Amino acid sequence: SFDELMSELHSLANPSNVEGQRRFAICDGEQLGVSLPDLRRMARGIKDHDLALRLWASNVHEAKLLASMIDDPEQVTTAQMNAWVADFESWDICDQASDNLFIYTNDILELIPIWAADEREFVRRAAFTCIATLAWHSSGTPDETLAGFFPLIEKYSQDPRNFVRKAVSWALRNIGKRRAGLRDEATALALSLSQSNSATARWIGKDALKEFETKFGNPGNSA
Repeated sequence: SFDELMSELHSLANPSNVEGQRRFAICDGEQLGVSLPDLRRMARGIKDHDLALRLWASNVHEAKLLASMIDDPEQVTTAQMNAWVADFESWDICDQASDNLFIYTNDILELIPIWAADEREFVRRAAFTCIATLAWHSSGTPDETLAGFFPLIEKYSQDPRNFVRKAVSWALRNIGKRRAGLRDEATALALSLSQSNSATARWIGKDALKEFETKFGNPGNSA
C-alpha cells in the first residue's frame, strides 16, 4: 500500500546519501537518500498505476523514483508524461523515468520531438535520454526509427546547458553503438559536429568520436 511503501522509504532514509546527491546536482523535493538498489528491491513484483500516481504526487524524491519503476506503461497517457517531465527538477529522476517507464509507453516516439523542442532543460534532456535508452534497451525499435533522430541530435547540439549537451551526446553515442548499420551515419554526424562553429556541438562530436574510436577503432571503420 501507499502508506507501507512511504513508511519503508522513511525507514531507509540516509542523510549522508542526501549530501552526496546534492554534490551531484540532485535537488528535488524532499530527499531521503534511499539507494537505487533498495528502491529496485521495493519495486520488485509491483505494477500498480494508481499507486505510482500517488507516489509521484507525494513530492518525495525517492517515492517519485519508485513510481517510475512500478507504473504500468500500458496505462500511462501522454498527459501524464507531459505532467511528469514538467515536474523534473534533477537529471536522475529524468533519466530513471525515461529508462524505467517512458520508453515502454505507446506514445513515446510522438513525444520525443515535442520534448526536444521544449526550452525547459530537463524536458529537452528527457527527449534525448529516451533516444539513448531506446537505442540501448529496446531491441524492437527499428534502425530506421533511431536514424530518424539524427536531425534532432544535430538541431539541438548547440544547446550549451550541461544536462542537455550530455544527453545529446549520450543519444548519439548509443545509436552509433547499436549496430554496424547505424555506426557509419552516427560517425559521420559526430565528425560534422566536431568541426562545427559551435563549441557545444564540437564537444558533442568529439565526445562521440572518442567513444566510437575506443570501441570500434578509427572513425569510419565498420570492421
